[in-house]
Amino acid sequence: MDLIPSFSVDHTKIIPGIFISRQDEIGGGIATTYDVRVTRPNVEPAVEVAAMHSLEHIIATFLRNDPDWKDEIIYWGPMGCLTGFYLIMKGGRAPKEIHDLLLRAFKSVQDADIVPGAQAVNCGNYRLHNLEMAKWYAKRFADYLEENADNDKIFEYPQSERLMTDDGREFFDS
Repeated sequence: MDLIPSFSVDHTKIIPGIFISRQDEIGGGIATTYDVRVTRPNVEPAVEVAAMHSLEHIIATFLRNDPDWKDEIIYWGPMGCLTGFYLIMKGGRAPKEIHDLLLRAFKSVQDADIVPGAQAVNCGNYRLHNLEMAKWYAKRFADYLEENADNDKIFEYPQSERLMTDDGREFFDS
């Protein structure tokens, strides 16, 4: 069985940033999945669950309402490991090209007075939100994106290297 792309990334080397996870041809076009890594996996604590949920709601609302980008947004949601988000967009833009969009999205969290869609009728777990912690994580990541805008490492996925068997198959040690 082939290892899926997100498991072929070396999680011991990944840092917070914006990376291309995969690109797929869909309906005659390209859909790009971006790994928006907010914390350093296995080094920093995962994002607190209720804050992650609030960030999902606030940033999804921001992205789907941005007049210049809303038609390119397909999906925004949290990673299961709670260290970041997946953003799926139409087209094949480089991570640097969406840096400003994501910077503005994370900065927009500071202006939120409520978490959009955090009512029982709109959300499957409407009590699981933490706006204040979401603001803390968003500011931390926005500051990081600003400070590292010229650092190419926040845009380059560190791929894991797998040993190859003599007959050309990848070796998996676990």
